[in-house]
Amino acid sequence: MNAQRPPAKSTTDEIPRPGCSRRSAIKAGSTLAIATTFAAAATTRVHASEDGTIQLALIGCGGRGSGAVVDALSVAGVGPVKLVAMADLFAAKMTLAEKTLKRQCGTQIDVPPERQFAGFDAYKQAIDCLKPGDVALLTGYAYCRAAHMEYAVSKGVHVFMEKSFAPDPAGCQRMLRIGEQASNKNVKIATGLMCRHSVNRQALIQKIRDGELGDLMLINASRMGGVGKLYPRPSSQSEVEYQIRNRYYFQWASAGLLSEFMIHQIDECCWLKDQWPVAARGVGGVSPYNDEFGQCFDSYCVEYRFADGATALVTARFIGGCEDDFATYVHGTKKAGQFSGNIHRATTRTYQDHRIGDDCIAWEAPEEPRSPYVAEWDALLTAIRHDQPHNETQRSIYANLATIMGRAAIHCGRTITWDEVLHSNFRFAEDVDELTFESEAPVQLASDGRYPAPDPGRWAEV
Repeated sequence: MNAQRPPAKSTTDEIPRPGCSRRSAIKAGSTLAIATTFAAAATTRVHASEDGTIQLALIGCGGRGSGAVVDALSVAGVGPVKLVAMADLFAAKMTLAEKTLKRQCGTQIDVPPERQFAGFDAYKQAIDCLKPGDVALLTGYAYCRAAHMEYAVSKGVHVFMEKSFAPDPAGCQRMLRIGEQASNKNVKIATGLMCRHSVNRQALIQKIRDGELGDLMLINASRMGGVGKLYPRPSSQSEVEYQIRNRYYFQWASAGLLSEFMIHQIDECCWLKDQWPVAARGVGGVSPYNDEFGQCFDSYCVEYRFADGATALVTARFIGGCEDDFATYVHGTKKAGQFSGNIHRATTRTYQDHRIGDDCIAWEAPEEPRSPYVAEWDALLTAIRHDQPHNETQRSIYANLATIMGRAAIHCGRTITWDEVLHSNFRFAEDVDELTFESEAPVQLASDGRYPAPDPGRWAEV
């Protein structure tokens, strides 16, 4: 739907600390050969044209990355934008993405073969095609997000990055440091927690801040539905390649299923409370005979506790054939509301009392004037054009830490506090910046043919 854009909202506001009131194997040799060939042909940077075009480099050419490019190029009224470089570990994925994007976006896609890079260092060559003030889209794998962000910021290149941002507390600590460097260099950072840019959710937040629901005591967020499964490793793939291609099922590579699929709703809970949780505990597990989830559980339930005694219950079940649910509800002392609907739809309403149902609706927001996925790009590109502060790093990494906090509470079988996770230096894997397909994999199969999975009471990840 076309509608006049509302004034850009600041996305740098921080919410208080506790107690204060966004998709045959290629072996290393052939991959590096491709990258070297392309790099030699791209020694000259692509400079912005005199019309002020903001140039993009896509690092990570899956569905999330391609979708983010379409969103960026669809923003109206902020001047010309063009995709000029691409990078991915896998050349085939990048080639397919370039053809698809060319079909969708036409001349806004200007990525000839000499500006397509494959391999572990491909992100550097893609970013080197940009100039300071352009934008790198970091939409690949969480384990290497910090290295990619660090390189972009060092070059004065603005960043849009997708979740999950880091798999472990040490990665989050690194991201926070890079975020501070970005602020010091006036580099803009946008993140894929698009719900924060939803005008419907912002409207309900204002009603809550005005006291319409009373004091918030319970938030209930759930996502239940099948997510696929981990298939056995093909003999053509090294163990490292296999784990990266199946990253959702390995904690070191993507932070696991809970982080990948629930970080948005966990962030919503914290936004609703205008606080970060002080503690988390929970339960989870794997269905009997289920060996298709790698290092992850297929069910998670986290209880987040806030400083004022309020609770957020976050429930995930990744099993097909069961009842599906995807929504976030909020309960105040006066009445209840719905904050989010199926697949992050902005189904936003208040109810007459504490009953939740279509026959009890007191207020309902209209259809959103535009997608929050586009709105977040409008905010970033506007900030670049007008040189406005824009750095979503800390708020987004805190949401990442809150997600890790809940995951750790379940995996470790004990209460995890905010201070504990905020100051933890735990990491799942060392030296991931130097990883290649021929490296020893960070996780090895056990003697029973399974990958080591969390064993509550005897597991550590903070």
